[in-house]
Amino acid sequence: MLEEFGKLDYEALGFKSGLEIHQQLDTKKLFCNCLSLLRQDEPYFFVKRKLHVVAGESGEVDAAAKHEAEKEKSFVYEAYDTTCLIELDEEPPHEINKDALKIALQVAVFLNAKIFSITQIMRKTVVDGSNTSGFQRSVLIARDGWIVTKSGRVGIESICLEEDAARIIERGEKGNIFRIDRLGIPLIEIATSPDMKNAEHVKEVALHIGKVLRSCKVKRGIGTIRQDINLSIKGGNRVEIKGFQEPSMMTKTIDNEIQRQSILLKTGKYVFKEVRNALPNGDTEFLRPLPGAARMYPETDLPLLKISRDLINEVKKNMPQLLEDAEKELKKEGLTDELIKLVLDGYLDDFKELLKIYPKDSMLVAKMLTIWRNELATKLKKDIHQIKRVINLDTLEALLEGVKKGDIDDNQIKPIFSEIMNGVLLKDILVKKTENFEEKVMKIIKSKPGLSENAYMGLVMKEIKGISGREAMHTIKKLLNK
Repeated sequence: MLEEFGKLDYEALGFKSGLEIHQQLDTKKLFCNCLSLLRQDEPYFFVKRKLHVVAGESGEVDAAAKHEAEKEKSFVYEAYDTTCLIELDEEPPHEINKDALKIALQVAVFLNAKIFSITQIMRKTVVDGSNTSGFQRSVLIARDGWIVTKSGRVGIESICLEEDAARIIERGEKGNIFRIDRLGIPLIEIATSPDMKNAEHVKEVALHIGKVLRSCKVKRGIGTIRQDINLSIKGGNRVEIKGFQEPSMMTKTIDNEIQRQSILLKTGKYVFKEVRNALPNGDTEFLRPLPGAARMYPETDLPLLKISRDLINEVKKNMPQLLEDAEKELKKEGLTDELIKLVLDGYLDDFKELLKIYPKDSMLVAKMLTIWRNELATKLKKDIHQIKRVINLDTLEALLEGVKKGDIDDNQIKPIFSEIMNGVLLKDILVKKTENFEEKVMKIIKSKPGLSENAYMGLVMKEIKGISGREAMHTIKKLLNK
C-alpha cells in the first residue's frame, strides 16, 4: 500500500496522533492482596457471566457497550485456588495498593506531571467481558506533564492507575473464555497529547516513555506493556488502533491507516469513530465503535483517594535512576552493548549489589547475570523474568564471594548453577569440589615427591583445568604441611 501512494505529507494531510501506553507494575494486585502471577496449570473451577449495560455518570449508555450487549454473549472465567472473592466480584475492593501508587507517582515525577492531592476512583464500563464485574477501576493520578524529544515537545495529558483485565484464552461467536490470573494486576496508563508530527515521531515517543517506565519497578516480558495509537487526518474522525506489543510495527501501521482513511475521504465515504485492531502485516480491522465519556462513573465502594504532600516528598527522595543515565554509567564500566541491554532489562539493582562484592570485574558480574537469566531459563522452560524465583541474589553473592576468595574459578560458575538447579546446595558443591581437587593434587604430589611448592604449582596448573592459581597454591601448601 505504501509503494502505491508514495511518501506521505503528514502536515498537508492534517495528521494528528497521540499515544496511550499501558504498563503492568511489579507489585501485588491493585485492590486485593493476591500475587500478580500468571498460571499455566489447569484451572480449578469456572465462572460464567453475561454483560449487562450500565449508564454512565452522564446518564447515557455508551455506544460501544450497547454494541457489545446486543450480541448477547456469555463469558466464562477460569479460576484457581489463588482466586479471591474480589477477583470474582463477590467482595468489595480493598484499599488501593500503596506500592503501585508510589510507582505511579514516580512516573508522574519523571514526566513532569501535576499530581492530584485528592482524586476519585472511577468505574469504566468494559464491553468485551474481560472484567468479571463488567467494569475496570481506574484513578487519575496526574495531568499536564511533558517530555522533550528530538522532534519537539510532547504533552502528557493524563497518568492513571488502573486494573488489568482478565487474560483471553479463547474467542467464540457466542462468548469468550478468560483466565482470572491477570485480572487486577496494577496498570499505569499514560495518555499523551496529539502532538506527534509523523509516524516516526510516534515511535520515538513510545520508546522514550518505555525507557522511563522501565526505570521504575514494572513487569518485563511479552504482554506486560500494550500501546494504543489515536490518530486522525483532515476531514476524518479519531480512530484508535490497539494491539501493539512493540513499537517496531507502528510506522507501517500508522501509514497504512492514513491511506485507508484517505481513500475513504477521496471516494466520498465517512471515516467512523471506531476502535481498530492492529494486524501483523501492518493493516487494521474493525473492533467496535469508539467509546466515550458515557462509560465512566464513580466507584461507590471506595472513598476519595488522598495523595498527601508527605507521600509525594517521600517518592521524590527515593526516585530510581533513569535508564539513559544508567546506560552511560555501564558504558564507563566497560560493558558491551549486549551486556548493557541485559543489565537494563530488569537487573540493574542486582548488578549494582553484586558489583559491591566484586568491584574489580564488572564484566564477570554481568556475565554471571547472563548465565543466571538465559541458561537457567532454557533449562526450566520459563520466561527469563521468572528466574529470580529460582536462584536468588544471596546465591549469586555467595558465588562471587567464592570467586573473590579464590575458592571458585569464574569458568566454574555455569556448571555450579546447573548443580544448584538439580537441587544441590552451594555449600555441598564447594565441599565436594574441594575434596575432589585435593585428591587430584595429592595424586600429583605422590607421583613426584620432594619437589618445591612452585614446581608442584606448575604441574597442578598444567594438569588440572578450571582452577585458580590462588586456590592451587593454598591446597599445595595445605597438603605438604600434612
